[in-house]
Amino acid sequence: MRAIDIQGITNMELVRGGTDEWYWSTDYIHGDLYEAEELFRQRHPVRSNRMYLIHYPDGMVYEPVPPADGQYLGCPVYEHGAVILLAVRFTEGLIDILRFLPQHEKTQQVAQLPLSAVKNCYNLILHTSPLSLTRQPNDGMFELIWPEQVSFAINGRESLNFRDGDKLYFSIWYEDPHYREETLVRALQDGTILNRFSGDIRIMPNGEKWLIK
Repeated sequence: MRAIDIQGITNMELVRGGTDEWYWSTDYIHGDLYEAEELFRQRHPVRSNRMYLIHYPDGMVYEPVPPADGQYLGCPVYEHGAVILLAVRFTEGLIDILRFLPQHEKTQQVAQLPLSAVKNCYNLILHTSPLSLTRQPNDGMFELIWPEQVSFAINGRESLNFRDGDKLYFSIWYEDPHYREETLVRALQDGTILNRFSGDIRIMPNGEKWLIK
């Protein structure tokens, strides 16, 4: 049995985006990214959550972003052979999108945005492909923050699953009366529904998409 030391954190998850090599784990010291932001806005001290990347099969553990007060890390994604990280520096009012370079054990900046580009960090999350930063506030709207800026209305039961070029794949659930899920394919430009079909799409570790229905 191999022992993997990630400082007592046991919530290891596969990085989203189609990889069987990278897992991630964090301590959620202040909850999720939005909850940490709320504490900061209320003038409470915010300590950085600690995030670790675990490489399979060698079991190597990396801490790609050193902890710093007033900083908090969101969920990573896997894009074109690299793990991409989301870091918000509340004290400096910045959002950083970073590419992890394991061979050098450091990160490389992909993009930097002012924190003022978003109303808040509620459901602020990275998606692929191409790499995109999105936000889905709980008000019936969807926002693409970067690299384009787009917003349109969606159903409150929808959530973005993934992006494929100029198409956005949303999952939506129903209880009528039994629980079921559909996939809605929307146009990036204005959210027009281009297609809909029963089931949910999962991106497998090799990047293949499986329709689960």
